[in-house]
This record gives sequence, C-alpha cells and structure tokens, in this order.
Amino acid sequence: MRSLIVMAMFVASLTHAAWTEHTEIRNLQLAADGITVFEVDAGAGSLTIKGLPDIQDITVKAMIRVPGKDADSVKKIMASDMTLVLDKVRDHARLEAAFDGRFWRHDQGSIDLEVAMPAGLALSVKDGSGSIDISDIAGFVTIDDGSGSIIVSNIGHLNIDDGSGSIEVSAATGDVSIEDGSGGITVRQVGGDVIIDDGSGGIDVVDVEHDVIIVDDGSGSLSVSDIRGAVHKPKT
Repeated sequence: MRSLIVMAMFVASLTHAAWTEHTEIRNLQLAADGITVFEVDAGAGSLTIKGLPDIQDITVKAMIRVPGKDADSVKKIMASDMTLVLDKVRDHARLEAAFDGRFWRHDQGSIDLEVAMPAGLALSVKDGSGSIDISDIAGFVTIDDGSGSIIVSNIGHLNIDDGSGSIEVSAATGDVSIEDGSGGITVRQVGGDVIIDDGSGGIDVVDVEHDVIIVDDGSGSLSVSDIRGAVHKPKT
C-alpha cells in the first residue's frame, strides 16, 4: 500500500510539473519612417498582424511562454535560446521571434505575437507553427508557413506557400496565389486573379473579378462560382 501511495504522489508531482508554465509579456516599438517592407520571422506561437492607416510606428506585443521550468531555468533559457528583436536595415523593418529549436528539447517555448503596422507597407511573413491572422494590409503580402491555420482579410496582393492547415482569404483587391500541402482552402471576394496549387483538402472559390486557375486540386472537393473571368481546372 505504501509503495502505491508513493507512486501516486510521484505521478501527481510529474503531472503538476508538466502544467507549470512561465509567461511574460514584452513590448517592442519601431518608427516606420523610411520603411517600405516589414519582414516577420516567427517560430512557434500564434501571429496576429493588423494594418492601421494612421500610425507611424510598428508595435509588437509578445506573450512568451516557457513550460515546465523554475524561475532560474526560465531566465537561462530565455537568455540563451530566445530571439526577440525588432530592428531596421535600410528600408526594411525586421521582427524575429523564436526559440532555438534544439532537437533534444521537447518542451520548447513559444511566443504569441500581436502586431500593429502601417497599412501601406509590404509584408513578408515566415512562420514555423501556430495560427496566423492578417488583416487590413494595402501592400503586397507574402506568407511562407509551416503549419497552422491562416486567415487573411482586406488586403492587396497575396502570395501563400503553406505546408498544412486551413486557409481562408477574403477581400483582396489584387491577385491571390496559393501553394498548399494539405488543408481546406476558402477564397472570397478577389479583385484580381486566383491561382491555387493544392495537395489535399477541399477548395471553395467565390466572387472573383478575373481568372481562376486551379493548377492541381489534389484530393478533396472543388467548388468555383461567381467568376467574371475564365476558369481553368486541371485535366482529369
């Protein structure tokens, strides 16, 4: 009986340790004067970017999460393994936010990002994992994503290269190009062309001003409607 009690206490201790998480918020700000392109390189964690017409700065709220560590260990990990930098090189602003992905560490930290930027800048995003939500960007938007859902709304031109996860695009004034590994794709209200090359997952395209080109629809349903231009589908 005693051994069972000790074992139960040990398991409970492990369970408690697994749920321990250090969280910390850091705020970054950079003047956008002279900036034409904003580049984001993010690791694990959610990413929300919103364009605003009347602001002159790029602002970032970073929620840092490091699971299962005591205070001293957290400080060491954040000092040695975490990158969180917002800086400027010529006409490019760059945000880097990630933990060093060492193969032996299974409890890697993550950084959730909330970003506000001038709406007229071009935006380039490289993301490891986690959801992405981008809205109200008038410039060209490029997304290179590993995994996680993507929602993009009220933007100019858009180019997405995605590994896995659902994609939702709405209200684009220019062209939309999507290359996707797996996950459903929904595209609505596009003022230019739509080009989709998909591995697997359903595709739903509605309300496009110009042409729709489906390079490959892989596996999954395909629905295309309310298209003012031509529709090109892969030969079966």
